Amino acid sequence: MSSVETLGGLERRLNISIPQTQFRGEIEARLKQLGRTAKVHGFRPGKVPFKVIEQQYGHQVEQEVLGESLQRSFAQAAQENKLQVAGYPKIEIKTQDLSAPLIEYSATFEVYPEVVVGDIAAESIERLTFALSDADVDNTLNTLRKQRATFAKVDRAVQKDDQVRIDFSGKLDGVVFEGGEAKDFSVVLGAGRMLPDFEAGIVDMKVGETKSFDMIFPADYHGKDVAGKKVTFTISLHAVEEARLPEVDTEFAKALGVENGDVAKLKEEIRGNLNRETQRRLTARNKDNAMEVLLKVGQLEVPKALLESEAQNLMQQTLRDMESRGMKVPKGMQLPTNVFEERASKRVKLGLILAELVKKHDLRAKPEQVKAMVQEYAQSYEHPEEVIRWYAADASRLTEVENMVLEDNVVAWVMSNAKVTDTKIELNALMENN
Repeated sequence: MSSVETLGGLERRLNISIPQTQFRGEIEARLKQLGRTAKVHGFRPGKVPFKVIEQQYGHQVEQEVLGESLQRSFAQAAQENKLQVAGYPKIEIKTQDLSAPLIEYSATFEVYPEVVVGDIAAESIERLTFALSDADVDNTLNTLRKQRATFAKVDRAVQKDDQVRIDFSGKLDGVVFEGGEAKDFSVVLGAGRMLPDFEAGIVDMKVGETKSFDMIFPADYHGKDVAGKKVTFTISLHAVEEARLPEVDTEFAKALGVENGDVAKLKEEIRGNLNRETQRRLTARNKDNAMEVLLKVGQLEVPKALLESEAQNLMQQTLRDMESRGMKVPKGMQLPTNVFEERASKRVKLGLILAELVKKHDLRAKPEQVKAMVQEYAQSYEHPEEVIRWYAADASRLTEVENMVLEDNVVAWVMSNAKVTDTKIELNALMENN
């Protein structure tokens, strides 16, 4: 027997009673099974009296069987009352005497919320578009050349893209600040290693020259002591080296993995890699735009149990990321879960909205879509057929792909129903880290 109480919001309580006979027989059966193998001092295996087994193992087995019985009865009661349980219930046994005819207990839990998706047609959304050009391929090829550049000394003033060897000293209010001084420091101008204003102060200098100039650090600079402040740098130039880029020839192509050194094939591979990477980034950026619209129009209450679980997941993911970066993470280390709550709430809310849309508009991943995505992903590897077999060998791997296809289907649905504005984006802007 069961009854339901609404405690407020999404919280519910089921009051349930189950006959003691429902699990007492299971306890006896398990104790008898245990008696066949249990090792008790003074008795041969299989010859231990039932009373001895009951005294030694009875409480443990009773708790195990009772716990399983409560879980089964709760699941059945939730189903009978058409309750969609979010998270795990908090069980409280009301009956003190477990030998009583009826065992009464309560289960407190949350249910999944009603999800209301507002009027998508009234929302505006930006859809980024990109068309790869020959110039993009050539620029990427040039970048690869710069990465393999050699440097030779030259007798002229410093220009952009040169490598220079300098001494520098930076002073804040007349005092050298931490990290603001170095000797025989080598840097390639334009490589992004130093601040643009610092590099600009080196351009046009000649070997043997010393100069001073003022510059203001960005307000968001990582060094808090100098962030947003004016400092004075003094730089002495010791050497200037000019970049010598390798020719785009057979040897260059071989160095980049084209075995036969075919330059045309190298450019074809660059184009293919750029197409795959730009499409991946476009998909991700447009998906983010679509998800923001769904968060805006979606109306629902987020279950606390799901929020807490997702915050825990994000915390554990952060700890794993810290370890992967070489940081020492003490065993059992915990981070405050409240710092993850905003992200967790957003992820839970999106998950519930997506589930509602998939069910309502039949946006599930179709087998042919999953197959196409696996094949597309495999093309970025040297042996695509091995990657395809790897996915096919494990259903859980295909489930991950199915989830990605499902999200793509939702994005397509949003784009087809909202007010879409197409915006062209350049390669450099698309490849920037956001």
